[in-house]
Amino acid sequence: MEVLFCNNADIPQILSLYDQARKYQQQKQMVVWPEFQASSIQDEIAEQKQFKIMIDEEIACNWCITLQDPFIWEDKENDDAIYIHRLCTNSKYRGLNLSHHMVTWAIAYAKGIKRKFVRLDTLGQNDGLIKHYTSIGFDFLGPVTLSNTSNLPQHYQQESTCLLFEIDISK
Repeated sequence: MEVLFCNNADIPQILSLYDQARKYQQQKQMVVWPEFQASSIQDEIAEQKQFKIMIDEEIACNWCITLQDPFIWEDKENDDAIYIHRLCTNSKYRGLNLSHHMVTWAIAYAKGIKRKFVRLDTLGQNDGLIKHYTSIGFDFLGPVTLSNTSNLPQHYQQESTCLLFEIDISK
């Protein structure tokens, strides 16, 4: 399975995946992502922050990375991690353990740019995601209450509990 950079032709598929994720989040009564703008995704693609796993010419899994996340990670942000955001799997390919492949890629990517951690977060007390993320190698660091959400996407304004996860690859 190969991880590739996304390109502008992927934007409709990415938006469709986000729609699928929102419907799933609503169904599971989770914090629901806002609608993301195509222009924001285009900017992330230009900055090489959007990644995908392809199966049969479809995006099977998609995520975005950042190299800094001070508003969520606050004092733990030391330019030593990559941060995974908006990880979503095409419903057609659920159950194939694609997030495990993403983690394998993320660890190699982080090592390649000399980072010590792979990190991600999720909002609200979500026991299912805690179980899932720990099963694919993340340590659950616990919940935090975000102190400044004004610079974060809309869904962070609606929920103050944020669950933090990391993989320490410096060990």
